[in-house]
Amino acid sequence: MYVSHLSLLDFRSYAAADVELEPGPNAFVGRNGQGKTNLVEAIGYVATLGSHRVATDTPLIRAGAERAVVRTRIVRADRASTVELEITAGKANRARVNRGQAGRARDVLGILRTVLFAPEDLALVKGDPDGRRRFLDQLVVQLLPRAAGLLSDYERVVRQRSALLKSLRGAQRAGSAPDLTTLEVWDTKAAQLGAQILTMRLALVRALRPEVAAAYEQVSDADGDAELTYRATVPEVDGGTHAPAPEELEKAILAAMSEVRAQEVERGVSLVGPHRDDLVLTLGGLPAKGYASHGESWSFALALRLASYRLLGGVGADASVSATAQDDVFWDPDHGTDADPVLVLDDVFAELDVRRRERLAELVAPARQVLITAAVPEDVPAQLLGARFEVTPGQVRRAS
Repeated sequence: MYVSHLSLLDFRSYAAADVELEPGPNAFVGRNGQGKTNLVEAIGYVATLGSHRVATDTPLIRAGAERAVVRTRIVRADRASTVELEITAGKANRARVNRGQAGRARDVLGILRTVLFAPEDLALVKGDPDGRRRFLDQLVVQLLPRAAGLLSDYERVVRQRSALLKSLRGAQRAGSAPDLTTLEVWDTKAAQLGAQILTMRLALVRALRPEVAAAYEQVSDADGDAELTYRATVPEVDGGTHAPAPEELEKAILAAMSEVRAQEVERGVSLVGPHRDDLVLTLGGLPAKGYASHGESWSFALALRLASYRLLGGVGADASVSATAQDDVFWDPDHGTDADPVLVLDDVFAELDVRRRERLAELVAPARQVLITAAVPEDVPAQLLGARFEVTPGQVRRAS
């Protein structure tokens, strides 16, 4: 698949923009702060309904405007679909497909798939667990779009359960015995949803594991063995090959909640569940966070993205699925024709040494479409020469 057209209205720094894109490499070149990343951010938003730069939608709307509109034309197997997203601050976003009736934004998930490489990826290795959880969940949604509703429901339940815990803490500190009846209802809801999320994450990690190891070797010239382990707050989950059934996980989550009930009430937070888990990255048997060098950390971050690309439909996806039990996979491993995701490399090459730059360029060059941002033309490797766009404040122009 590839994006053939991007149109923006009041998105970030653009009052309006229209860009015709091509299959293969497309490079947006311009000085820092000119709006290059805003363009690929808009395409990534269509695929994931999120930004790799900010946690909320409000900054995506141009200052002084009430809403932003992103419109893309997506081509897959020579069939085109038009997806339009309307982003409104403080209100539910709306979406249209092929100029049909406006509906929920998440209804467009799955039409476009992207894998984005960005300097922020270094936080996947060096940062806090929330970034790694978000990495897994975004990949889950791209593989199974309807999982977005499950994740949203779980977040809502955890918020409400935590609010109840805070009120129970207040009552306890005031000398009243907390009534746990309502809390038990929220326990059940959180355990049911959490078990489903945990099942998908564990299956995903098992599928990613061989792909990450292979991609790390390709990018880094085998500097060390890259490993993934899922660290859960539920003792029954070992993070390796053991995969309890969802019903067993639900019981395990409820038991773990019971064990820490006093701590949860005292602290006023939910301590058990997928929202507290972590994806542990190790290199040569040691935690990558704290032990890996800067170059090794970059190689690991690149390996995570390359593995995601392969799993979403690129080279090697079928092999990684066959390496796990077929009935363990929650998504359809048959991605169909022209399923390769759009690759987005946002100012990545400037961050890499020559060896890693060349290796990454070689690995992504065969992709159906690659979108690149760079401050200077020399940052774009020769293997990725293709369509070139010059970006100046608020304007995008095809270079001759």
